[in-house]
Amino acid sequence: MADILIKNGIVIAIDPARRIIADGAVAITGDRIVAVGPTAEVEAAHPAGEVIDARGIAIMPGFVDAHAHAGHGLIKTLGGGKSDPWYQACRGAYTVGSTPEFWFAEAQLAALERLRFGVTTGVSLLGGGDSVMRTDEPVYGDAHMEGVLGIGTRSVVAVGTTRPPHPLTYARWNSETRTDYPVTFEQQFATCRTLIDRWHASHDGRLHVALLTPTLHRGYREAAGAEEAVAQSRAVRQFAAERGLVFTQDGHSRGSVRIAHEIGILGPRTLLSHATGLDEEEIAICAETGTTIVHNPSAVAAILARCPVTELIDAGVTVVIGSDATAPDRSADMFRHMQQCMHYHRTHFHDPSWLPPGKALEMCTIDAARVLGLDAEVGSLEAGKKADVILVDLRRPHLYPAHMPEFRVTYFANGNDVHTVLVGGKVLLRDRTPLHVNQDAVLDAAQREAELMIDRLGLRHALETPRMFWGHSRDLDLIE
Repeated sequence: MADILIKNGIVIAIDPARRIIADGAVAITGDRIVAVGPTAEVEAAHPAGEVIDARGIAIMPGFVDAHAHAGHGLIKTLGGGKSDPWYQACRGAYTVGSTPEFWFAEAQLAALERLRFGVTTGVSLLGGGDSVMRTDEPVYGDAHMEGVLGIGTRSVVAVGTTRPPHPLTYARWNSETRTDYPVTFEQQFATCRTLIDRWHASHDGRLHVALLTPTLHRGYREAAGAEEAVAQSRAVRQFAAERGLVFTQDGHSRGSVRIAHEIGILGPRTLLSHATGLDEEEIAICAETGTTIVHNPSAVAAILARCPVTELIDAGVTVVIGSDATAPDRSADMFRHMQQCMHYHRTHFHDPSWLPPGKALEMCTIDAARVLGLDAEVGSLEAGKKADVILVDLRRPHLYPAHMPEFRVTYFANGNDVHTVLVGGKVLLRDRTPLHVNQDAVLDAAQREAELMIDRLGLRHALETPRMFWGHSRDLDLIE
């Protein structure tokens, strides 16, 4: 006897056959899927203690967000859209302005947003940019992990080291008292190893740890600490390989993939985010090394330069989609990012044939699961896999008429259409309401910690409405 039977829905399995079952069902026992197929067959073979009637609903695997930043959830809007003040706020918050309570509250907020939007697995870098990591002490990573645990989703948390020269100044807070202290590369690396030992593949495989190093761009050889940066990148990459961890780098652009290849840190377990402006040689490098690209179509970087997604795919490179987190102007809504991805590249080519919606859906389900080494467990609805299942309510005005569900969920749906979410066979969201956490308490804690951080860093001015917010065709103050 099964524990849960989800029946009478439209199954979009994203299994090897890419089945779409018009009157389909999923049976779950414990944390695993035991059957996927037509309702009549599955119901007859697997009577269940709990039955969920999914009439008018799409039954899908949970989304996988392949790149985001922990901490960003409490940095929204700071700087009024201007990059420099926003990055400075990130740097300040993630080194000297945050406490363990900040990281716990933000983790809960971000994981709750993901849950409500049907993201059951997400990658989160423990900090912002490619180099501002809160890895001075394990307590901050511990707090983040505990926060995610309380929501119930799966997470791959990327921890790593900052760019030389070291030491870097961090700060602890005791009430309103700030204590600054220097932190070396060795201390950061030790923190990373502690977090790996403590959390990787823990809690029934819900939590994983990845490693990262700063991305080296053109001109790095002339920068202070260039040789240190290369040696440190190789050391971290080697440790990731020894422990079988995903290795990632953020903010790649033209020239940086070539540098990463030269220093020997690319390969099948390497994920490079953004990857804008890549030339043909760099595309070929990604293909030859088996390196994965995480496309962030809604990010600021995608405005400044294009990630050649279609060219990468045609060259044999796996490309997946990441939200890039919720700040300064984004969200955890993977429907939004799929749609942005399709239109972004079709606009580039002035051709609507590029990136069919099925490919976009694969990029944030089974493809993303595969590059994280989790495709045996999540990313599709198949017997034997973890029961990470989302129910998308198709009986809504913007999703009618009731034809071609595979088009409706990719072109027209949004995160608020997610009705029910299961992770590992546990119903965490029902009728758009989280069951295991007090949403108001999460929101209140997030607001409190954001206010405290803003006051610690004296950032109230960064919340002022920009001078050219209203009535102008262009905000000239944003030009830097």
